[in-house]
Amino acid sequence: MSEYAAPLAEMAFVLQELAGLPEVCSLPGYENAGDETTTAVLAEAARFAREVLDPLNAAGDRAGALLAKGIVTAPPGYAAAYRQFAAAGWGSLSAPQRYGGQALPRALAVAVEEMWGSANLALSLAPMLTAGVVEALVRHGSPEQQALYLPPLVTGRWCGTMNLTEPQAGSDLSAVRTLATPDGDAYRLRGTKMFITWGEHDLAENIIHLVLARTPDAPAGVRGISLFVVPKLLVRADGSCGARNDVTCVAIERKLGLHGSPTCLLSYGEQDGAVGHLVGERHRGLEYMFTMMNYARLSVGIEGVAVAERAYQHALAYAKARVQGREPGASGAERVAIIRHPDVRRMLLSMKVRTQAMRALAYFTAAAYDNATHHADPAERRRNQAYFDVLTPAVKGWCTEQAVDIASLGVQVHGGMGYVEETGAAQYLRDARVTPIYEGTTGIQANDLVGRKIAGDGGAAAFALLREMQASVAGAAAQHAGLHALAGPYSASIGALQHATHSLLAADARAAAAVAVPYLELFGTVAGGWMMLRAAAAALRRGDTPPAQSRLAAARFYAAHVLTRVDGLAAQVSAGSSAVTGYDDAWW
Repeated sequence: MSEYAAPLAEMAFVLQELAGLPEVCSLPGYENAGDETTTAVLAEAARFAREVLDPLNAAGDRAGALLAKGIVTAPPGYAAAYRQFAAAGWGSLSAPQRYGGQALPRALAVAVEEMWGSANLALSLAPMLTAGVVEALVRHGSPEQQALYLPPLVTGRWCGTMNLTEPQAGSDLSAVRTLATPDGDAYRLRGTKMFITWGEHDLAENIIHLVLARTPDAPAGVRGISLFVVPKLLVRADGSCGARNDVTCVAIERKLGLHGSPTCLLSYGEQDGAVGHLVGERHRGLEYMFTMMNYARLSVGIEGVAVAERAYQHALAYAKARVQGREPGASGAERVAIIRHPDVRRMLLSMKVRTQAMRALAYFTAAAYDNATHHADPAERRRNQAYFDVLTPAVKGWCTEQAVDIASLGVQVHGGMGYVEETGAAQYLRDARVTPIYEGTTGIQANDLVGRKIAGDGGAAAFALLREMQASVAGAAAQHAGLHALAGPYSASIGALQHATHSLLAADARAAAAVAVPYLELFGTVAGGWMMLRAAAAALRRGDTPPAQSRLAAARFYAAHVLTRVDGLAAQVSAGSSAVTGYDDAWW
């Protein structure tokens, strides 16, 4: 079994050179950030991930969470680890200072989130969802709700969840039936919510649920949904916890992976009705919940990066240690470590460079969020908001789909031993598989990208980003001979994405939806390639050193083994919709 090691040098390089963290740290409101803080935060987070979270990962997967009489117990060691996590202030990195947060950039926070996900993805979901609840209440909660709920959520004394779907609804939230009946200045909620990650547990003193429900006068469809804050334990005016609210965990799911994280079926109102309070205005709940979902979607994309990195490290350690067979083409009969076999090297390189591209794109997107919310220039805020809006579904969808494939390659590197649970490679594949599903499936992300983010502004934000990509390629080509040789395939990939975007804008909604997922994959592949070329150029500007040559080699591999998929994906987008929409229902 290999031990998780945070790729600190890689993370610091991406933050500085590709996400522009030094410039982000100069923005109003980020006065506490800087080189010293960044270095200290990353180093200490790496230590905590390695020493506290990683040792619980495999054991937690084996033990799983347990439900007895409505009470969920996390795997052994999880509650103590979470209390250490909260006491160290890790849940408060990017939260506002007025509620006990540290007001650090989201770009830095996602790098730390990556470490948590690599070391223990199941446990990391609890603080990730809590951060989303904090974001939603900061933006939409009343001053009284903010004062009551945010300080304990920010400090990690309480945890948070989001409650969207129901057994009959799935992803169609217009079918939500949970009813919220007025009762004085509160509401009484009755209904059932499913797939609630960390919906019940023993990690924290209280759990604050954000719940979508309908009031009795609500119109049909998504326009009739409101958002309510519903605590597990009722909260007194002084902030102390009182009696148990009428919220019960009636089951936890038996899942493919993430066994250490309880996924709960919650029943609201089995007795007198669960007490909840309206967040914001009635019938605007889905709008408010999207604040939390968009925050979480970037975090889920980071989870894809995290599990991909962990699967790569595990496979690399095995490939270096496992001696088997002779190296092809070698004259001697000496048996070698399998990392000397060309196909194993190909798989490891594919895992490595795609993870690098994913990380860079995710950190860049987080920095766009920082600029969109903190930049002094309104034009820069608008530009970065547009980039963030376009890139978030791509990061969530592309990074998580890549993570599944990368974790699967990790099993393949191990050969037959990868299919055996004791080696640990299978857990990363099992854990990764849910990431393209929750917080909106890849199809939902793709439809959001195509239907809202691309069509919504006529492609303006996407085309602006593509022009920036082409300018980067041209600048890199003029900088170094090795980059000049790569300019052709990288520029061509951007051109293919541009052409595919025009094709989508010319298509009707049904035709566009039929090829939305290939378009999302194309978008992620090209944008990730842009990051790989930028990384090589930035490294070479520091000097023609071995690390810079390694980045140049990674960019070459990406061009030869990843960008070669672009033409096929672009062809699907431009001409593949009729093969989907034209298939008659009678032919199934």
